[in-house]
Amino acid sequence: MMPETLADDPRKASTSPASPTDRRALVAIDLGAESCRVSLLRWNKAAFSIQLVYRFPNHAIDSADGLHWNMTLIFDELQRGLTACAAIATEGIRSIAVDGWAVDYVRLDTQGAAIADPFCYRDQRTLSSEPSLHERLTPERMRDITGIQILRINTVYQMFAESADLRRQRWLNLPEYVLYRLGSRPVAERTNASHTQLLDLDGRWSPQIFTAIAAPIECAPELVQPGTDIGRLSGTLTTLAAFSDTRLIAPACHDTASAIASIPDTADDWAYISSGTWSLVGTLLNAPVNTPQARAENFTNLRGVDGTFCFHRNVNGMWLLRQCIEAWNEQIALTDGEDGKPLTIADLVHAAEAFAPRGYTLDVDDADLLLQGHMVQRINAQLRRRSLPEFDPTPANAAELASFLFHSLAVRYAEVLSSVATLTGKNLQRLYVMGGGSQNELLNRLTAEATGLQVIRAGAECSTIGNFAVQLATLEGHTDAIIRSTSAWAAHLNPL
Repeated sequence: MMPETLADDPRKASTSPASPTDRRALVAIDLGAESCRVSLLRWNKAAFSIQLVYRFPNHAIDSADGLHWNMTLIFDELQRGLTACAAIATEGIRSIAVDGWAVDYVRLDTQGAAIADPFCYRDQRTLSSEPSLHERLTPERMRDITGIQILRINTVYQMFAESADLRRQRWLNLPEYVLYRLGSRPVAERTNASHTQLLDLDGRWSPQIFTAIAAPIECAPELVQPGTDIGRLSGTLTTLAAFSDTRLIAPACHDTASAIASIPDTADDWAYISSGTWSLVGTLLNAPVNTPQARAENFTNLRGVDGTFCFHRNVNGMWLLRQCIEAWNEQIALTDGEDGKPLTIADLVHAAEAFAPRGYTLDVDDADLLLQGHMVQRINAQLRRRSLPEFDPTPANAAELASFLFHSLAVRYAEVLSSVATLTGKNLQRLYVMGGGSQNELLNRLTAEATGLQVIRAGAECSTIGNFAVQLATLEGHTDAIIRSTSAWAAHLNPL
């Protein structure tokens, strides 16, 4: 990727940043619930290259007490990725920053070591903890305090599902925990912290919510802004020459906030969909919208870079199809063995083009569809409740079901974006689609048709680009406001 000269376009940052004074490389770690990536940014004068150095699959492990993340595996793989970066970047590595999915966290003992592998947000323990907490603090009151969408996966419900003893232990969200293990001080970066539903709307830890869950607020980490230098890399990696003097930076640790930071559009008439496991559908604001209607429609006000707010709501995303594919491929393996060809998303996107819309859509936000496993059966159960035709659960009908899911998602996106326009007063013109789902041309076309907006594919690696933009703003911004500097770097790295 090479930088382009910025055109006279009012949407984009007006000035391009100067070439870095320090030409060492940067590393961005992007933790994903299905795939984790380690990427390297290198400079040659004003030109740059971004290289995906290491990628590894990730998934929750179903154990006797629920769904957990295998942190030993994650750290072993990250060590391989970082070692590979050191071998490539002979000029040295200036900084490392980590973003990732929100809400999940690690409990620490008195020595700062992990007590156990963290739970995955899809674990069913919050099915009971959410209504139990609402007996102490109503969802309406929680929403008034935090401005955050009520979702049972939020950290606050996960913590309330824990024992009283665990709730008195220190904790870190996953991206910040990775940084801590690399040598940083323990922190909570604000874009990520806002998704815990433990922050007041003014951006501080909420005494009222900590009291409601019977957890000491003193165990919460220090809050920091995106783009904070939080220490120096330490440990065995520093024996590698490239890591002899490497800083650790908290970027926008929430991967969605990082992805949005990669969009170099400074106008006020655009929306976004962060399309991956989830579809996060909304727009960027300078102040939260926490009106009764926004609360009724369960929109969230998550923190963005430099005091901005990511105003959106969660829509079930490509998780639906991936869960179906997992089940279909198991059937293929059982019936065809080694001769069977596994289904892929790319194959199904192409095959789904042949099917017309059905005249009705799936309620993609049905709570049952958030759970893991048996996805085709869960979809059929909803259709059965609505007295609609069910799908053949075998792989033979995969393309038609994929088409049904894509049409359903596009319709739901249009409904949510209509509400975004109403609630914010924006006259939306453009829709940036970020993440892995941005490569789904059929879904992009259906979304454009359903919304009437210009759909712009912002790319699959927006979280990584936003991560790098915030790092550069921190390292090179000096007296510039972080938002101006980040936007300029985003335009340099991601010239749409």
